[in-house]
Amino acid sequence: MIDDHNSMRFDSTSSLRALRPFSAIDRRKNSIRSLIDSGFPYSRKLSSHTSCVNAVAFSRSGRWLASAGDDPFVLLWDFHQEEIEKPTCGFVGHRANVFALAFSASDQFVYSGDTDHTIHKYDISRWGELADHSGSPVLTLQRHQDSIRAISCHPHNDQLFLSAGEDGLVILHDSRESGTHRAQGCVYGNSEVTSVQYHPTSPDWFVTGDTRGEVSLRDTRMAFGGSVRVGQGVVQNYVTSLSKPSVSCLSKPEVGSITFDKTGKTFAVTFLHFLPTIYALSDPHPVATCSGANLPDGTPVPEGARTYTNSCTIKHGSFGGPCLDRDEYYCAGSDDFRAYVWKIPEVAALKEMREVVTHDDWESRRTSDTIGFTSSPSSDRCIPVELSTPLCRLGGHKSIVNSTLMHPTMPYLVTAGVERHVILHSPIADPPTAGSLARTAENVRTLPKPNLEDRILFMESLMSDRRLGEEDDQDDKETIALFDEILRQEGTTDIFEARQWYPSSDEEDNADALWS
Repeated sequence: MIDDHNSMRFDSTSSLRALRPFSAIDRRKNSIRSLIDSGFPYSRKLSSHTSCVNAVAFSRSGRWLASAGDDPFVLLWDFHQEEIEKPTCGFVGHRANVFALAFSASDQFVYSGDTDHTIHKYDISRWGELADHSGSPVLTLQRHQDSIRAISCHPHNDQLFLSAGEDGLVILHDSRESGTHRAQGCVYGNSEVTSVQYHPTSPDWFVTGDTRGEVSLRDTRMAFGGSVRVGQGVVQNYVTSLSKPSVSCLSKPEVGSITFDKTGKTFAVTFLHFLPTIYALSDPHPVATCSGANLPDGTPVPEGARTYTNSCTIKHGSFGGPCLDRDEYYCAGSDDFRAYVWKIPEVAALKEMREVVTHDDWESRRTSDTIGFTSSPSSDRCIPVELSTPLCRLGGHKSIVNSTLMHPTMPYLVTAGVERHVILHSPIADPPTAGSLARTAENVRTLPKPNLEDRILFMESLMSDRRLGEEDDQDDKETIALFDEILRQEGTTDIFEARQWYPSSDEEDNADALWS
């Protein structure tokens, strides 16, 4: 006969024993969430580059940060050090500006791509041998005919990676092969390809974006495999064209970059002259946009004050949520010299909150400035949720912030842009691996009115043979003056004037299928 009392006590004890680790994990998640929710008010500069920093990438383990830009170096920073004072090592080989960086699946290799259509592969397992000299590439590839805009490494195989270029090609590379066989296949686009990203958990899928504003999910088996390649491998096109009731034409913004969250269920697109836009993988219509309409306290940005815009440079955002089940945060750089962090609700909640408006109802709102997404002039409009209140805004820069990247395992965030520094941001002043950090000034530099000194520096930078940022002083004056002038000329561009779009008859015919 079973002793019910002892049986009950045994079951209860087992249950408690099973629950303890989950409770500890939950407490840790809540602690990390609370820490990030407090913002990133502390920062320090990581200084070693001599010019603009265009690309940053964390290794999957979180130990290494790679940075590269307009100088010839790919630098490696060790986040396992007690205090990050300088790069652990550097790599050379590039003769042009680097805009693409990616770590391989096991973190053994870093791949980098530049504007001289060159890709280098570096073996970072040799970092201990590079204390007194720079490392060289173990492999150099020149399969593209124009600037490399993006590199994405296979999530499981160190030797496989995708590259995207302004020559309109997406190339699948296998660095184990020799000669021309390293290029395993190509997708031929109709315009410059600006982004490519492997799906983080399903490596048969990858997503691409281009200057026409097209965003597509593709299957490697259809895009590259066999003798018959079906539709360039496209399995899903996403709706990216914009509509405003008060404007007769549509607009289709250029894609700057695309990034997945760690689950692969969500991705974000940075658009030129528009807002970062969140998509669910299985849904062609966006679920949210991220704006800076409000201050982090929820009050509207004062009239005339600068806030989030993206009109002048290539921006790269990132999702993050170290140790959390999903990436609950998204960050992006801005032309107002700040970085922005938004807290992203669950996709299911965003789908419930977005609005679908029929074409007739949309036409009746002629005076409205609401922006919706649509596949054609006659189709319904989808109005995604506007996440108008950022969690926080990060300062520390004197000019445009191009790249924002959250650390995969620790509550850090790094930013980089047209200056020569990478800035490390933290919720606390004394994090365990970065040394002491100072409180970041909340105010940022204002964009000056046109002036003679800036105009002279601007003209000198255009006529000089030197790389931007190679001036003697440490204030990046020439670079900042150049981008100040670009901001004054292009910073207020209206997307419906700059990127008018009229779909072809084939695009009109296919539009209705997206709503089925």
